[in-house]
Parts: sequence; C-alpha cells; structure tokens
Amino acid sequence: MNSLFKITLAFALLICSSVFAFAQKPGTKKYKCMVQMTNYVGEEAYIVVSLINPKGAYEKTIYMMATDKEWYKDLEEWHKFQKKKPVNISAITGASVAGGDRAIKVFEIEDSKIDKGYTLRFEVAVEDKEYHVKDLEVPLTKANVSGKIDGKGYIRYVRMSPN
Repeated sequence: MNSLFKITLAFALLICSSVFAFAQKPGTKKYKCMVQMTNYVGEEAYIVVSLINPKGAYEKTIYMMATDKEWYKDLEEWHKFQKKKPVNISAITGASVAGGDRAIKVFEIEDSKIDKGYTLRFEVAVEDKEYHVKDLEVPLTKANVSGKIDGKGYIRYVRMSPN
C-alpha cells in the first residue's frame, strides 16, 4: 500500500510539473506564427526571429530556426548581438526551413512590447546565397499580431495570430 501511494504521488507530481513547464508566463501572450518560404533553390534557410527595441537595437532572441550552431555566424548581425550578450537559446531552437516549405512556431511575447514601438525582425541566411538582415520586419501592434506580412527575400510571408 505504501509503495502504491509513492508511485501515485510521483505520477501526480510529474503531471503537475509538465503542466507548469508549458504554462504561459504572467504578462505574456503566445502567438502562432506561420513562415511561408519562397521557392528558392539551395540549402535550408537559417532564420532568427529577434525582438528589436524602439531604438532599432536587438533586445532578445524570440526563436531560432536552425539546428547547427556552427552556422549561426552566418546570421551576422544577430551573431554580433549574441556574442555581446550570450543567452542559452536551446529552448527556443527548431529546424531550419527549406525553399517552398512552411514552418509553424509559437512565440511568447510580453504584453508590454505591443504598441510600444517594438519590432519582430526575421533575419535569414542561406549557405552560398545572399544574406537578408531584414528579410521581414513586423511592427508589434495589435493589428500586426493578427495578420499577414510579406517578406523581401527568402520569406514569402509571415502570418501571425494569438494562440
């Protein structure tokens, strides 16, 4: 009986810790973001989504669509920021995206950044191809976090919606 109680308690704690691990931080909202790539020919794109402050400076890495750290340096402007203020991004890293493909990610953005002059910057690098520091920039407004924004390079468009 005592061992059954211990197993039940351990299982309950495991479930509770899983729920809290995926819980939303207070003062933030989750946004679903679909990135649709153009039909370019070449290697998969490395994409970093960064929070840019009203003065135009990097503030935070929101998401990294790239798996091999060796090539992070190809995202030149972001890499300079990351070297100055290194942050562990392993929890916000996923697969790179090929030409013509789409990726759907969920970002968590602080409510205090909406309608305050902040921007999401989508920076894209493709091996042996042109690098786009500002392939797409999304001003963080209530209208834009529920809409479609066209890219300028490898990204055809991004569509965002509250999650």
